[in-house]
Amino acid sequence: MEKNPQYLPQELIILILLRLPVMSLLRFKCVCKLLFSLISQTHFAISHFEITAAHNPRILFMSNPDLETRLIDFETSLSDYYTSTSLNLNFMRPRSDPRRRPLYCNFIETKCSCRGFIFLHHDSNIYLWNPSTRVHKQIPLSPNSSYLGVNYICYLYGFGYDPSTDDYLVVVVSCDTDFHNFSSQLEFFSLRDNRWKEIEGTPFPYMNTSDYSMVGSVFNGAIHWLAFRHDLSMKVIIAFDLIERKLFDMSLPDDMEHEPIYCDLWVFGEFLSVWTMDSDIVEIWVMKEYKVHSSWTKTLTFSIDDIPTRYFSPICCTKSGDIIGTDGTAGLVRYDENGQFLEYSSYCIEDCGSRVAVYTESLLSLPDDNDQD
Repeated sequence: MEKNPQYLPQELIILILLRLPVMSLLRFKCVCKLLFSLISQTHFAISHFEITAAHNPRILFMSNPDLETRLIDFETSLSDYYTSTSLNLNFMRPRSDPRRRPLYCNFIETKCSCRGFIFLHHDSNIYLWNPSTRVHKQIPLSPNSSYLGVNYICYLYGFGYDPSTDDYLVVVVSCDTDFHNFSSQLEFFSLRDNRWKEIEGTPFPYMNTSDYSMVGSVFNGAIHWLAFRHDLSMKVIIAFDLIERKLFDMSLPDDMEHEPIYCDLWVFGEFLSVWTMDSDIVEIWVMKEYKVHSSWTKTLTFSIDDIPTRYFSPICCTKSGDIIGTDGTAGLVRYDENGQFLEYSSYCIEDCGSRVAVYTESLLSLPDDNDQD
């Protein structure tokens, strides 16, 4: 007597799939039509991200030559990267380039990520890229870019998500570098509306603190940058609220009296944070209560003598409180929550050039997502 085959209920299959890593799900899409259909659904991708977002952040480490890419689980040892591959970034090469010259990460700006998508800036072009699904989208240039004068520089970039409208925004702040006639503008690209919009009617007395373009850090529903306030001749933190679509600024800690050689923003656990580096010493400040100036607290001071390059830029922290950062060239460094050196891992020769981004693997797509590798 033949036994009828036993099948798992579809609801149970979905519950199992929701707890699997992204790379496994992508492989399972090839198993059968049912799995392909379930995993490809938009609401499945959203549910999967909401369940796993806090559990599987990765470091994407790109280095020359040929943009060799390592995906690093920073909750384990930095030398225990689980894959090393050359991802296809040909979409960033100009189609008009007949020689198909190699891409070098030295000329690619990448710092922020949002819901599995990494912000890439290369040769005046902006791309959003999901390294898990290989989906990418190029953001069209702003119509205003062709009218800007020679002194105008697009210098602050940001990328974030507005949950109230289920929309992704790319934000660009530009300024006129002529100090005698200073002016700046803020505009953002809505992926859902597929167009640029300019914030008008409000003066923006801000300019970059660096000679290089800067990409902001997303925290508490806003994109944050370190900027120089032209009218007050002082450094401030500026933030763009992704829901209200408004720009505001906040003061740095009062006790940061000296002008450090290096200074930038990052997100330290659950707090907006400022780090400074000077004379081989790193200081980390956190804003214990968001938008409350008096809550600025210096939480850590430590030496970076153990790093060969004498440079350290924090990028993320682990669940146990360890601080992970770059050495400015080809490696990553780990300190514990008390500032004690734990480990250093170099991934290529010292002058190879590298770029780092912290992101969460996801199956999510962008509005009207049609571009793929």
